[in-house]
Amino acid sequence: MGVHSNIHIPSESFPHWIWYAVECVIVLAVSLLVSREITDSIEGLAADVQNYIFMGIVGIVFLTWYIGIRGFVLKKRILQSRY
Repeated sequence: MGVHSNIHIPSESFPHWIWYAVECVIVLAVSLLVSREITDSIEGLAADVQNYIFMGIVGIVFLTWYIGIRGFVLKKRILQSRY
């Protein structure tokens, strides 16, 4: 009986960038939902002002996650070389 040198190791064969894409989609979905709820609670706004507030809140939540929470609290840099 021989030994096989082609062992499948999932963590090395699975593309690492997919986790960043999944994280980005989740953060965008949460920021869109939060922004929708906050914007709907504010009444008496014109449509164009409501759009600016909506996208501003989406941007704030997105940047808070990637710069504040992920960068300083979790200490995981986004653009850092793994090698």
